[in-house]
Amino acid sequence: MGSFSPIHLLVLAVVAILLLGGGRFSNLMGDVAKGVKNFKKGMAEEDEPAKPSKRIEAQSKAEPAFDPDGNRTRDTLRDDR
Repeated sequence: MGSFSPIHLLVLAVVAILLLGGGRFSNLMGDVAKGVKNFKKGMAEEDEPAKPSKRIEAQSKAEPAFDPDGNRTRDTLRDDR
């Protein structure tokens, strides 16, 4: 009582095929096979060395154009705009 015999499993498989349809069941099993194949391929590949992440460099602090007295501190325009 509690365990499935091969006949029970066969009946369950037939009911599953009837409910899902042969094509859908076939596609489902194909997708499972592809997943297993990709998993095995991923496990077989050697790990690549970790690449350092690209960091955005902070820009330097902007220099004021005028001093507190209102006099101009720089005369040239920056060309990097």
